[in-house]
Amino acid sequence: MVSLSSYSDVSSMAQSLQQSIDAAVKRVQQQAGQSANSGASGASGKVQEYEQTVKKSSYNTAPFASNIGTLVKDTSRLNVFSSLAANDPADFYKFQVTSKGEVTVGTVGDAGVRIQLMDRQGKVIADSNKDSGSTYDAFKKMQGGSLSLDKGDYTLRVARDTDVPLKEDKSYGVQLRMGNYSKDYDTIAKQPAKGDNPFGGNTKLQNLAALLNGGSSTTGSLSMLLGGSGGGAYGGRGSLVNALF
Repeated sequence: MVSLSSYSDVSSMAQSLQQSIDAAVKRVQQQAGQSANSGASGASGKVQEYEQTVKKSSYNTAPFASNIGTLVKDTSRLNVFSSLAANDPADFYKFQVTSKGEVTVGTVGDAGVRIQLMDRQGKVIADSNKDSGSTYDAFKKMQGGSLSLDKGDYTLRVARDTDVPLKEDKSYGVQLRMGNYSKDYDTIAKQPAKGDNPFGGNTKLQNLAALLNGGSSTTGSLSMLLGGSGGGAYGGRGSLVNALF
């Protein structure tokens, strides 16, 4: 069930990430989806813990990526936990790097989950797929904490490996850090309900869709622009809680 990189502190990272998942799941149960934050002791000593619960967009595209926070060298660690429901092609998460530095990635969850790191222009920098050539080499470097990233905006794409059927549910956790950390940020990414507004309250995107559609802000017009069928919001995702238990 657990897939993590091979480097000097792999055991402590695996234990720390699993503890973070357990704590996050427990809080979801106790608080019925309400976000919370608290202080606690972690693997690196006294660590402040924060949690947010977000609802993923019904559009499976990078422009609608869920924000998981800011990666600050020797300060923050970012964790995201979610699942790919049957017929759910991919999840997207965005984060910001405040300064150039070497980033480490760790993953836990079901086998057959593919992780890709993309820059602001959508270029794949690192890819966990073994057949992806140089980007796979970059992913291995990131697992070992030796992949350097410039300051800027980045996106994680989480999908299934090419040989995994789309109908299979997949639960996962992804962790990012730059050196040490004193603040732990958990993001619990829930599935959108059928018919949810794909703009997620983003009025800029809503207004853009209205302009492109001659004044009528409909999901269909934006779906066509993003390569969809124009049939409205995608409702094929399952429940995060059901997927994790």
